[in-house]
Amino acid sequence: MPKNKGKGGKNRRRGKNENESEKRELIFKEDEQEYAQVTKMLGNGRLEAMCFDGVKRLCHIRGKLRKKVWINQGDIILIGLRDYQDSKADVILKYTPDEARNLKTYGEFPESVRINDTVTFVDNDLDDDIEFGDDYDSSEDEVDAVDDI
Repeated sequence: MPKNKGKGGKNRRRGKNENESEKRELIFKEDEQEYAQVTKMLGNGRLEAMCFDGVKRLCHIRGKLRKKVWINQGDIILIGLRDYQDSKADVILKYTPDEARNLKTYGEFPESVRINDTVTFVDNDLDDDIEFGDDYDSSEDEVDAVDDI
């Protein structure tokens, strides 16, 4: 029996897009669209995002992006707002970090937005109270080991 030499066959290679590395034109938001940052991945093609208009929305990843564009926590996305449901939206596009930096320089995002960092909505003061014991000197341990011999 022949050995498998990879994942899938001719049809898998045919479905792949190899030209993703090319520069694409920067897309700005239009009416009924908003920029957002992903706060939590929920699974099943859904995520929770904090929009730059101050509203936290449940977003649905549309089928065109679903298994082709991987969206992670902290990514900047463009969402389409629903006129009948303000608490829900649809993900239209994921911006690369370079595109997000360009949009920030154009003044599209608030200055408080962090582009490369993952979003953790927890204060950074949690580990300030940790104290450790006396410093450990490994050379003392070696001297004791030599004396035992």
